[in-house]
Amino acid sequence: MLTKTEENYLKALFHLTMDKEGVIETGTNELASYLELKPPTVNNMLKKLREKQLIFYEKYGKISLTPKGKSCAIDIVRKHRLWETFLYEKLDFSWDEVHDVAEQLEHIQSPKLISQIEKMLDYPTVDPHGDPIPTAEGEIKFVKRKTLSKVEENTVCKLVAVNDNSAAFLQYVFQLGIELNSNIKVIKRHVFDGSMEIEVESKRATVSQKFGDNLYVD
Repeated sequence: MLTKTEENYLKALFHLTMDKEGVIETGTNELASYLELKPPTVNNMLKKLREKQLIFYEKYGKISLTPKGKSCAIDIVRKHRLWETFLYEKLDFSWDEVHDVAEQLEHIQSPKLISQIEKMLDYPTVDPHGDPIPTAEGEIKFVKRKTLSKVEENTVCKLVAVNDNSAAFLQYVFQLGIELNSNIKVIKRHVFDGSMEIEVESKRATVSQKFGDNLYVD
């Protein structure tokens, strides 16, 4: 059985290597930055994960998940996203509240509980942030996405997912009147700094390029 810390590392590696288009490996410094830890601490854990045959890793080299590690990581992500959906749909948590609570609940070891939650939710395919939920068989459907920052002027698009799940960012998005499936019109793009003027339900706002980079639209 894996420890909570080991599961958190595997989930982080999933996001860094599998949740990005075309990326299958990452580096120690990138992982340390993602987890907000020091590289020596990360190196020690990587050795343990390698001993358990969960990752491919050589000192100073790249890191990737083994088939066993990939299966474990997907299972953790599956539980996390189902818990987020359950909290959002059944317990009236807002989309900026579900992540931190799901971080705690994802470590519960009960396949039956997760199966029953999935059934209660009628087998959802995406979580409240628009991220795909893996199936019980470990299948996950990645969809090629376009960021709001790449949308041309005078174009209307629909929000399908967010890249940043932090409470502060999600609260800001909501304050602008934006939620999943909201229609967003790009009025003007500023070449100098990448900022944009957008319109949502007749309300206009100016947002940064960083903001646009963290919204996925269709």
